[in-house]
Amino acid sequence: MTDTTAAPPAAPEDGAPGETGIRIIAQFVRDFSFESPHAPDSLRAGGAPPAIDMGVEMNARGRPDGLFEVDLKLSARATRDEQTVFHVEVMYGGLFHISGVPEADLEPVLLIECPRFLFPYARRLISDVTTEGGFPPFLIDPIDFAGVYAARKAQAEGVVVGNA
Repeated sequence: MTDTTAAPPAAPEDGAPGETGIRIIAQFVRDFSFESPHAPDSLRAGGAPPAIDMGVEMNARGRPDGLFEVDLKLSARATRDEQTVFHVEVMYGGLFHISGVPEADLEPVLLIECPRFLFPYARRLISDVTTEGGFPPFLIDPIDFAGVYAARKAQAEGVVVGNA
């Protein structure tokens, strides 16, 4: 990553609205953790497949320079017989320039579209570290960020999703 700061593109001079766009300025690992507390015993073949508990969080915040920081946090805990096989957690971040998006639509863009850009990289990190930890690569299925956003929005508003 460079130390230079990219300036947002200038607005059109004729007063016409600018193009809608999302530009990734930078991507980075903010936090990363892998634990395999029962290795090498947990690496033995056989036994029941582990149960996997997944977590997904998205956060966004504006910056004084007009850019936005978006964090995608993915966590996976594999357990077998009440013991942790592995626990991995990554917070992968991105710095975005958003243009031409109305204020009312900004939150969904930041919490749906931006995480879609970050997801493949965070997914690859988790796959690589589980492989390096001695396990088969753990490949997270694609995530419906729009569904996650809608469910969290409904939960925050006290609405029960799926019931009439």
